Amino acid sequence: MSDLTATNQQILDFQAQLEAQDTSFPMLSVLNNDGQIVDEEALKRADLSDEDLVNIIKRMLLSRQLDIRSTKLAKQGRFGFFAPTAGQEASQMASSYAFNDDDWLMPGYRDIPEIVVKGWPIWKAILWSRGHVLGNEFTTEEGKPVNAWMPQIIIGAQYVEAAGIALGLKKRNKDAVAYAYTGDGGTSQGDFYEGMNFAGAYKANAVFFAQNNGYAISTPRSLQTAATHLAAKGWAAGLPSIVVDGNDPIAVYLAAKEARAWATSGKGPVFIETLTDRLEPHSTAGDDPLRYRKQADIDAWWQKEPLIRMRKFMTEKGIWSEEQESAYIDEVNALIDEQIKIADKVDKQKISNFIKHTLEVPGQAMTEQISKFESEGK
Repeated sequence: MSDLTATNQQILDFQAQLEAQDTSFPMLSVLNNDGQIVDEEALKRADLSDEDLVNIIKRMLLSRQLDIRSTKLAKQGRFGFFAPTAGQEASQMASSYAFNDDDWLMPGYRDIPEIVVKGWPIWKAILWSRGHVLGNEFTTEEGKPVNAWMPQIIIGAQYVEAAGIALGLKKRNKDAVAYAYTGDGGTSQGDFYEGMNFAGAYKANAVFFAQNNGYAISTPRSLQTAATHLAAKGWAAGLPSIVVDGNDPIAVYLAAKEARAWATSGKGPVFIETLTDRLEPHSTAGDDPLRYRKQADIDAWWQKEPLIRMRKFMTEKGIWSEEQESAYIDEVNALIDEQIKIADKVDKQKISNFIKHTLEVPGQAMTEQISKFESEGK
């Protein structure tokens, strides 16, 4: 029997395919964990001014303080559902800095900080966590619309929403995109692929992020999929897909900036996997990370969290200091204190309110229920 042709032999070499997946997605990196630039040309391409860098670290510090204060409020019973964000500040806040007010944000439930920096008041975020209807009003304090949808609780469903909005933006010739975030667990959901596939087929204006923080609640990344890189899943839908150091604010910003430019030029969506870590519990609803990971692992990741390298880089550059950071944190905490007071003063919802808000026009039975509960002061 004659030998296979070289082409056929290569096609049937399954082991080689697996190895190729591992080498096809190198990680984009600009700022290392020591706060040193490893690619000067990439830094130039990011085109970040000193003011931009200050804005980015302020966003990251705002996110960290929101995380700290929200966790405390949750423990006091004054906050509803909360998904901690510590460790993901670069993946969230540096990436979102590449987008503008005309772009549409489709967040997951861990992406409250990205909505806040688009102008959504913190007091509304608090009310959202408590299940109050005013928490679903996406407007600024001045009443200006905030181009964001409510944080998606259904894992991965925001990708489908983003695909629809992205197609609408394309059909209207808008210089804008829809950008969506999910976690590594979201990439195991059907909506994840369906959203990217739809957006890819129509070359819609979309940028998709998967924040690979290592765990889908308690399920480690290694048990979720055999894919060496989550970015490989974007190729299945025909999307340019990349892996980025999710703790590197400059690399994350550069990736998001380039992806937005690609999508708005009519070339279609981009999928970005950011490699990071969830340093705290999945949520404040009783999760204990030490039941599925080691404290030593968590401690090691705390040494690589994004604020450390950004702080080192900017301090060395002479545009940031411990005094500036302390003053800004005080400013943020004062703002959060004020926003908590506003949220606490909002009237609590009654049973009649819930029924009123179920349908735009209540039916006869619902109208009778509303009248009944209102007569009882409920």
